Amino acid sequence: MNAAPAPAALEPEEAAAVAARGYRRLALRRLVRQPATLAASFVLLGLVGAGILAPQVAPRGWNSIDLSGTWVNHGPTLASAHLLGTDNIGRDVLDRTLWGLHYSVQTAFVAGAGATLLALLLGVWAGYRGGWADAALMRLADLVTGFPILVTMIAAFVWLRPITVWKTTLVFTFAIWPFAARALRARAASIAAEEYVQAAQALGSSDLRIVVRHVLPNAAGTVVVAGTSLLGQIVLIESMAEFFGFGVPSVTRPTLGNLIAEATRGGLFDAVSIGLGWWTWATPMLALVLLLAAVNLIGDGLDTALNPRSSRA
Repeated sequence: MNAAPAPAALEPEEAAAVAARGYRRLALRRLVRQPATLAASFVLLGLVGAGILAPQVAPRGWNSIDLSGTWVNHGPTLASAHLLGTDNIGRDVLDRTLWGLHYSVQTAFVAGAGATLLALLLGVWAGYRGGWADAALMRLADLVTGFPILVTMIAAFVWLRPITVWKTTLVFTFAIWPFAARALRARAASIAAEEYVQAAQALGSSDLRIVVRHVLPNAAGTVVVAGTSLLGQIVLIESMAEFFGFGVPSVTRPTLGNLIAEATRGGLFDAVSIGLGWWTWATPMLALVLLLAAVNLIGDGLDTALNPRSSRA
């Protein structure tokens, strides 16, 4: 039986495209017709690639100090080894930003993958089964999301000090999964009501087989969109928590958030008053803004491309 949503929900032209090429090709066609999403994809790939390759691109590390004495709080210049300038003790701003990207991206992808997997297991099963499993998941999600996520993360960082990479990852995984689980639960419940799922149940297929063969493939688009959304949330929340002085210090492990916090100290006006150059905080802030904007644009684009009932791109 056809496990895809009914083509009648689409426009005539798209229904014909589905019949001829299937939903995957239709999603790809929608995606390539969104220039903003494509541009954001290239930006995200560039930022993620730069972060991953930081050990090779910036082998000096994030705390290496130029001891020549001439590179202290020096501005950006094309004719030097410090392209984007140095901070108040002679550390290269570009190197520090690349390493900040390295650890921010690492935390976001590992924690995002863990949270998405947890949301997938709980959300899909609860949405498919309904009843007490669904009610239990919703009560657990309500409990986790009952407090503002930023407050929850700050409290966890204070309680779990000293903060490490793995502690940060685990905290994010268990604090942010309900945001994806709700969407996956709703999608799984919708799929469970389809005729082909009910037919499979009538034929005696086990719940596990139905979930693997029918529910998961049809929920793939929701999984991708939810996972992409979590990446942006993790980067933003971690940066905000570290900007307020919580989380890992930049001396131990730089992230975009603690680099901005260190450069601005008590705020942008304080940074100006103590003579720090604008490039020391503007560079990691620009990287953070670009990263968040790219993730959000890609999430919106994927939602449009992978949703069979969305309006045509």
